[in-house]
Amino acid sequence: MTAALTAARRDFHNALIKEHTLSLSPDGVASNADSGQRTSVGVALSIAKDLSAEIIPKKLTGQRVGKQFEEAVEGFLSETFPLFQSLRPGDWNIKNVGGSRAEYQISRYEPYTHLADLASAIENDRNLASVLGNSYEISPDILVLRRPEPDDIINRDYDLVDLESGRYAVIRMANQERSIVHAIVSCKWTLRSDRAQNARSEALNVIRNRKGRTPHIAVVTGEPSPSRLASLALGTGDIDTVYHFALPELIKAVQETENDEAISMLNTLVTGKRLRDISDLPLDLAI
Repeated sequence: MTAALTAARRDFHNALIKEHTLSLSPDGVASNADSGQRTSVGVALSIAKDLSAEIIPKKLTGQRVGKQFEEAVEGFLSETFPLFQSLRPGDWNIKNVGGSRAEYQISRYEPYTHLADLASAIENDRNLASVLGNSYEISPDILVLRRPEPDDIINRDYDLVDLESGRYAVIRMANQERSIVHAIVSCKWTLRSDRAQNARSEALNVIRNRKGRTPHIAVVTGEPSPSRLASLALGTGDIDTVYHFALPELIKAVQETENDEAISMLNTLVTGKRLRDISDLPLDLAI
């Protein structure tokens, strides 16, 4: 029998192909390739063929592809992460908020509820705005949320809490009813221009502006170029890990290029534990 995670990974790729997020142009350029970079074109083509991508007459717009990629990642996490109750029990909700940037979504949840008041104060005070700028702004694509637990669940096996103890813990529904941010996932179909730095800046804002434990901070990408992946994945201190939508297929494709620099860079990212496959993400979130 096929494991649930393996089946979900296959469904994830099938969704990308069905919606033409991953596709080929009539002249053989994959939708995630940089047509001006030979390594990118070759690697992306190999991955697209391995995943049975279809040829379409016209490539989808970047905005539409980005939205569809977010939806596919959300679907994958919604299908897989709640299955790991044996590793990380809880009442989970996976929410795609990438299309709701007009609303300050993260301020609805712990440990970021104070940011709603901060945003309101900045809106009404130009001096405050000039000092803080956008250093508090967090606009994630996907939130992994855990609902607080009622006392009867917390006390199911032992009498652990009562009216005298644990009176401020956010996991306890008796104290507060807002969901808690367990993870923040950014989705980048490709890593052109300054997208890598945008992801890093947002990750630092997530860390700086919390009032509680730091959530998992992950990026999922379909970028085929090892050098561009390195621009985001190398280093520590902001993003936990970068996840590739098809890492085994990427490794195979890069090896086929016989480009020593690209092969070495990708090996550094993988062996250095900075780049993993999309199928690793649900397990990592259970830590």
